[in-house]
Amino acid sequence: MVITFVGFVGGWATQFLGMDTALASALLAATVVTYFTFLPSFIMIFMGGPLIETTHHNLKLTAPLTGITAAVVGVILNLALFFAYHVFYPKGLTGSVDFFSVFLSAAALLCIFRFKVGVIPIIIGCVIAGLTFKLLLN
Repeated sequence: MVITFVGFVGGWATQFLGMDTALASALLAATVVTYFTFLPSFIMIFMGGPLIETTHHNLKLTAPLTGITAAVVGVILNLALFFAYHVFYPKGLTGSVDFFSVFLSAAALLCIFRFKVGVIPIIIGCVIAGLTFKLLLN
């Protein structure tokens, strides 16, 4: 979406189709930028997908992918801990704990893992609870 917007603004500003064609130039530029941004990835997926499928039983190729998967899980866990630290302790470890954030996170985890609620309803519920808390109670 950002790339499309940048293409739109660039087309609007340059009016490369001629005078008084700002909208047409902007729409064409946004379309071209979006198309050529995502086209290479789709080509790689459609052409490389069958090749990757043929390597499922080749241990020389699947073993490194297992290590890469473990590394990605570690990066995601590190990022989760980084965000938890900055959300639960907004002023650092010397400041106080934001108990509302801790409670909301625990309630979201409980709803996801115990009651099998979907992620989107959890996000919407947390947004509503957070806005209500910030606007009315804080």
